[in-house]
Amino acid sequence: MGHQNSDDAAGLMSSFVSQNIEAHPLEFTGRGAEYFRVWIVNVLLSIVTLGFYTPWARRRTAQYFYGHTLVANSPLEFTAQQRKMVMGFVMLVLITLAYNLAANTGQDAAVAVFLLAGAVLAPFIWGSAMRFRLSATRWRGLRLQFTASWREVYTASWPVFALALLWMGLMFGLQALAPEAAQAVQALGGDAPRKPLPPITPAMVGLVVLGLVLSVLFFIRLEYNFKSLLVLRAQVGVEPGRWKPVYMDFVKVWLATVAVFILCVLGVGVLLAALVGSSFALIASLTKGLGMWLFVIIAVAIVAGIFLLFLASAPARAYREARMFQLMWNNIGLSQVARFKCRLRTRSYVLLRLKNMLFTLLTLGLYRPFARVNEYRMKVESVTLHVKGGVGQVAGAMVRQQQGGVGDALADAVGLDLIG
Repeated sequence: MGHQNSDDAAGLMSSFVSQNIEAHPLEFTGRGAEYFRVWIVNVLLSIVTLGFYTPWARRRTAQYFYGHTLVANSPLEFTAQQRKMVMGFVMLVLITLAYNLAANTGQDAAVAVFLLAGAVLAPFIWGSAMRFRLSATRWRGLRLQFTASWREVYTASWPVFALALLWMGLMFGLQALAPEAAQAVQALGGDAPRKPLPPITPAMVGLVVLGLVLSVLFFIRLEYNFKSLLVLRAQVGVEPGRWKPVYMDFVKVWLATVAVFILCVLGVGVLLAALVGSSFALIASLTKGLGMWLFVIIAVAIVAGIFLLFLASAPARAYREARMFQLMWNNIGLSQVARFKCRLRTRSYVLLRLKNMLFTLLTLGLYRPFARVNEYRMKVESVTLHVKGGVGQVAGAMVRQQQGGVGDALADAVGLDLIG
């Protein structure tokens, strides 16, 4: 059977040499008002059940968005088993409760074991979730599969372990540069006389900055490794995914995102300085004689500042999301059978995100489902699928490739919905 599937794949590939390329823009037929009904029921039932309705809510949401996403005029299907989604949710709840119990009761050894186990199991959790999601996705009778081995998943996860080693080395390095710091910290919790903390030296600052820079680079590498593995080991029939981006493409997107964030923070800072500076005398006169209320005002101002910082980061987050979406969908495909092109405009997406945030704040969150539909539609409808030959011919050949195989049975047997 495997030999026959290989022959079918070879025949399928060779038949595309003389075929024309068809373009099929993706469509999204959902509407904000429709999804609002799904969303409000999910929210209310999640509140009533203290969050235990979450797996059912997630399944209903996925089915709505999948069912209204048309690829070459055919909708996607989300066929995940509800039982597995519930099992994954219950497992996460139990693990979270156990960790919080250990942390709140001062069981440091148990907390350390949880953190270590979390780092070791993180690649397994990600791989299991990706296998679950792809196996639950169908189009024209075709099931997607994630065929990466656990060895490949853990190999791609090396930045996780590199981060742990980096910060362990950083702590030892700081102790070597200032050994009296450890003694001062220990004295804070003991009966020994307290010693002043040592001065911060340029070497210590440089070591911390180096650690932060390397941490960001490791995080970017982890994102790159996971996404490339997901595409390359995704499979439809026997056709594997195709991946063109390189690591530096991701680094460039992150550098541009940091630049946008800095510009936004500076802009908000200048605006606040102008507003506060122009009314400083008025504020000073109003705060005279407030006593303890002055501390309340300061606390509120700090919270407001953090909230403004979050708002200032919104354009940068939307910018990164748009750029990453463009990078992915302009550089991936399915073997030599199909490829994608994306025409998403970064500026339009950032402006849409800002408008959605404003309306969501003004409506106390009730505009959120409309915002999600608008953003999803803009992204989906910016993508065009280019297929060599007719879609019916290609889909039919791939269905024949997966018939009689063990892929469907294996996909049903493994994978849980473990991450959001």
